[in-house]
Amino acid sequence: MGLIIVTGMSGAGKSTTINALEDIGYFCVDNVPPELIDRFALLNTRGQSEGRMALVVDARAGDLFDRFDETLDRLATLGCLYKLLFLDAADDTLLDRYQEGRRRHPLIGHGAAGLPEAISKERALLAKARERADYVVDTTNTAVSVLKGRITELFRSEESDAMTVECLSFGFKNGLPHEADLVFDVRCLPNPHYVVELKVKTGLDQAVRDYVMDSPKSREMLSRILGFLDFSLPLYAEEGKSHLVVAFGCTGGHHRSVTFAQLAGEHLRDRFPGVTITHRDLEKT
Repeated sequence: MGLIIVTGMSGAGKSTTINALEDIGYFCVDNVPPELIDRFALLNTRGQSEGRMALVVDARAGDLFDRFDETLDRLATLGCLYKLLFLDAADDTLLDRYQEGRRRHPLIGHGAAGLPEAISKERALLAKARERADYVVDTTNTAVSVLKGRITELFRSEESDAMTVECLSFGFKNGLPHEADLVFDVRCLPNPHYVVELKVKTGLDQAVRDYVMDSPKSREMLSRILGFLDFSLPLYAEEGKSHLVVAFGCTGGHHRSVTFAQLAGEHLRDRFPGVTITHRDLEKT
């Protein structure tokens, strides 16, 4: 993918994202004023940069960010191809991260009196950018290592016009993934958590997968879900969807959801080579 424009809420993980992109060969520039985006884009389009490029544009630009939407429109006019990645997180999570890190929010002193007001104003400022985003990654319940792996999986392959699909497992007790386009609840299936020898294992272990899928209702549910995905995903692609997140949830995000995300991802890779599989809560105890 030639050019990625990264934006999103302060504290949502843009620095981690840039580090991950640099590790897979992107030339990254942080805190770019919106009016300079097209210059970088033209360099990239004309082959005058070192290949793949990622630009971070966010609320630190202050009043200049008002021109962000206009700049994106201009890129289309210039024929510059790009993907817009938006990093998000729940307000209370952002508040906790700022308080723990003792960092100063970029909007404090620029129209916001305190941290909660700054977060609220920033969310309003970035609303249009979130609507335009090709990829929305919510980091509310995501560990740094998981986020880096997720970004790497999304962007390490070569640029393609094909829709990318992410199969995501999660635990309902840790909250819904807000970026999910489709959510399948598999809590109704047999739970390995109550089997002593399986409790400490995960859906990545064959024994757990065999236990879950040994049930006829598990096999029936998987068959119905895969049939639905086989039918609906091409329709999303026809509508111009560039990235689709299919989420599978169980109670803790360790067993049933991991099993179903793995099996669905392996099935879909035959038709969507850009499929990635992410386990959001696998590291949580």
